[in-house]
Amino acid sequence: MSIYVAAVTRYFEAWNAADAGALAKAVSVAWSEDGTYTDPLADVRGHEEIAAVIRGAHEQFPGFEFRLAGDVDGNHHIARFGWELVSTADGSAPVAGSDVVTLDEDGRITSVLGFLDRIPQA
Repeated sequence: MSIYVAAVTRYFEAWNAADAGALAKAVSVAWSEDGTYTDPLADVRGHEEIAAVIRGAHEQFPGFEFRLAGDVDGNHHIARFGWELVSTADGSAPVAGSDVVTLDEDGRITSVLGFLDRIPQA
């Protein structure tokens, strides 16, 4: 497994963590201590703030999980990939996006730049 696929796998483990303890552990494994997460709805730093953003997504979309959409592409400690937020009940995916992550020497995420490609209509 490449460092890029390994990092993205840990990233999705964090986004799909089911409880607070699992989420805290998964975020600490996936992100560096001062890692960042930025998308159109959030701009946060550190494990606690990242975990809060993930909890917010779970609260807004209960019964959904994040899934990789396509392949992970990487070079020079930078990876990009697409994702979907998928209903575990019916397989619908109302939200999709793409992220670019930078990795430290240990393969942990130092930054995420996220883009929303598909969102529900209001």
